[in-house]
Order: sequence, then structure tokens, then C-alpha cells
Amino acid sequence: MKQTVSHSPSRARRTRVNLALQGGGAHGAFTWGVLDRLLEEETLQINALSGTSAGAMNAAALLTGLEKGGHEEARAALAGFWKTVSKRSRFTPFNMTTSRAVLGGLGIDFEKLPFLFGAGMSFLSPYDLNPAGFNPLREIIEETIDIEAISRSEIALHVTATHVGSGEARIFSNDSISADVLLASACLPSLFHAVEIDGEHYWDGGYTGNPSLMPLVLESGDADLLLVQTSPTERVALPQDARQIAAREKEISFNAPLIKELRLLAELQHQAGTKAPSVRPGFLPSLTGRTASAGRSGSTGEADRPTSSIADLRVHRIAGAVMNGHSDQSKLNSTWPFLEQLREEGRSAADEFLQHHGAQLGRRSTLDLSQWLQRPDAAPLRKAKAS
Repeated sequence: MKQTVSHSPSRARRTRVNLALQGGGAHGAFTWGVLDRLLEEETLQINALSGTSAGAMNAAALLTGLEKGGHEEARAALAGFWKTVSKRSRFTPFNMTTSRAVLGGLGIDFEKLPFLFGAGMSFLSPYDLNPAGFNPLREIIEETIDIEAISRSEIALHVTATHVGSGEARIFSNDSISADVLLASACLPSLFHAVEIDGEHYWDGGYTGNPSLMPLVLESGDADLLLVQTSPTERVALPQDARQIAAREKEISFNAPLIKELRLLAELQHQAGTKAPSVRPGFLPSLTGRTASAGRSGSTGEADRPTSSIADLRVHRIAGAVMNGHSDQSKLNSTWPFLEQLREEGRSAADEFLQHHGAQLGRRSTLDLSQWLQRPDAAPLRKAKAS
């Protein structure tokens, strides 16, 4: 059943939020915890979702539950998805815990074999190691996600995948979303075959949009944008050993599309607030609220007035500091105790956010976009120090 809009006073007081959910393998269980806590808030109304990889899975499970019966069903659907992840992937070779146990039984130290999950993957592709193209996530999606519910939902869902041929992002929305689309969004090319959709091949969306923010900015209606981030953007210590360097390299790579979009939003909001002329016609004026008549002589100034699309955009972020302590390899750890630990960390991070910033939702941003403005006189970056 499609969501209907109620005109009751209690419904009118709800704060509409657009959720942007980052990927990160098993670390997506942190996002599960965040969503589980947010769903307890009766004053929050989910308006739209954008997700990549594990973020897309969380969004799809959330929407499956919402369409089935509301917030409690959504919480149950999220829990069911992650329980199935743990159960189904327990005995696959892609599970870090399974690999450690098997290698340990052979007298091999897993921690001293970085080639299994790092540079060595460049010598053996998934087409060599997994010629049948087995991907345990397909069965998990088919068992836990209601694709038809996503298609008919009035809550927008945007899923990002990377087109292998062009290297560009493709964003699938609602009725164009399938099990293959969700699979593509989470398809790490070092582990799985590319996913074919309509004759084209796709890889993990994290390379091009992790998650994609612009679809949420362009959503109609007045709603806050809440980013749930699983991958640290900043590190204090300088990585010096091979494993630390590889892990930080991946973090930077997978955060780069997000930083790029935050920088774009910062620039657009700056232009909207200062009424600075746009670099080019079309896209930027439409987002900053300017029409073709802006800046013409004789203008009354009405056309120059920024609209709420960007000038009044309210942006927030939930990113638990505890996530900085989890290794990149733990993204492959799908054991239930670890997933439960991440869920509780996510719940705690969301609870802390609500305590400190809940009153600002629907009123003002709690994430200062100006830190991503690039100016010649910008403050120097904080430098990482060798530990």
C-alpha cells in the first residue's frame, strides 16, 4: 500500500528527512543501528533515500518494511536482512572470519597474507577464482528485499552503481531498481563478476557516488538531508605500514565522490547566499534559485532571490568516531556478534546526534558545508602526524 499524506496535526508536525546512506560492506551494520534508532522517533518522516552498496541494501530493507507496515516493520526488515547476511555468508570464502579459520587450521597466519585481500587480488581475478560467478548477496536480496514494494513506493529510493565502460555513475530509482541493480551497487570487482543490466556492466557504486547526494537535493518538498557515513574522511595518524597505507588509500578513494558532492553543495549554497553569478547557465542557476532574468538591468530583484532548494538546504551528518577503529578487513566480517556490535554503535551515534542536534532538525544545518569551500585564502589543512 502506498504511503498516504495525512493532514492531521500530529502528521503536520513531523520533520521530513532525506537519508543518504554510505556503503562499506559489513560496516553497513552501523547504518542499520542508526536507522533502527531513527525509526523510534515518531516526529521524523522519511521523504527519500539514496544509498550505495551496503547503504543501498539498508535503504531497500527499510523501504521493504515501511511498505509492509510502518516503522516497526522497517526495523524488523533491517534486522532480518542483517541476520540473513550473517547466516548466508558464514561459509563463503569471501568471509574474513571463515578465511582466517581455514588458513589458521593450515598453520598460515591470515594477517601476514595481505595479498588475499589487497595487492594479490590484481594477479587473480574473480573470473579466475570464481568462474561460475557465485555471489552470496543475490540469494540474500531475493530472500529479504521486496522489489515490487520498492517500485510502488511513494518514498523515492535512489541507488548508485558504476558503469564499467564509461566509469560514470548511474542512478537507478524505484521502478528501475531490481535485484541486479542492488547487486551491482555492491559489486566489488576484486571479488565478484560485473553485474550485467540491459546489456551494460556495472561495479560498486562507491567509486562514483558514495552515496549520491544530488538526487536528494533535487527531491521536491522541504526536507533535511541527513548523511550517514561509515568511512572516516579524516585520519590523525600517518599510515606507514603496507596494510595501513592500502586501507587509507581505499578510504580516500571511496570518500572522494562524497567529498566532491559536498564541495559542490558548499559552492552552490555559497552562490545562493551571496547571489554571486553562476559559472554557466542551466544546472547551477536552477539549484541556486536564479532565473534567466537574474542580473538584467531593470530587474526588480525578485528573480535574484534564492529559493529554498539550496539557500535553505539543511544538512546533517551521523558518523560515529568509533568506526575509525575498525580495520578495512573487518568489512568482510559478517559474524553475528560483530554485526550486533556495529548496530549498537550505530544506535549510540544516532542517539547522541538526536540529543545534541535533534532540536535543529527542520530548522537549521548542523553540518557546516563551508568547510568544503575552496578559496585561495583557505585555512591550511590539518596534517597527519606519524604515530
